[in-house]
Amino acid sequence: MWVLTERLPAQATADAELAMPFELRQKSRLRTRLADGSEVGLFLERSGVLRGGDCLRGEDGRVLRILAKPEAVLEVRCADARELARAAYHLGNRHVMLEVGPDYLRLLDDYVLHDMLRQLGCTLSAFEAPFEPEAGAYAGTPHSHGESEFVRKPRIHDFAR
Repeated sequence: MWVLTERLPAQATADAELAMPFELRQKSRLRTRLADGSEVGLFLERSGVLRGGDCLRGEDGRVLRILAKPEAVLEVRCADARELARAAYHLGNRHVMLEVGPDYLRLLDDYVLHDMLRQLGCTLSAFEAPFEPEAGAYAGTPHSHGESEFVRKPRIHDFAR
């Protein structure tokens, strides 16, 4: 098995390519196969989503290029920017991953969301395409749900005299 452990920026050349849907490009630990049947294992630090064009280096020095595999997407277009923002608001309220284009939104095809967007007056197109959603507001930055070095919760002994 080819073991891949290091993320690299996009490179002009690679020893092999692996097409992956968005769901799998979110994983830092994965065992899969290349198109030729060769087995690969991803053992990466948890530091975000793999994007189409990203490269990984194996323990043996070989480089693998990640491709965003085409998948069933729904493209949303609206009559004006306000209506598109309204559609984005309703999708965001449902925590839907979105790819934001200059005049469209893309999401993984879902019949429930399809119906909701039609009711909002959106024009929808379903087709196969690579899906590259927004990373999110905190992507690539440390994010903790515990205490930070700057904010400390008061403790009972802080109030004792």
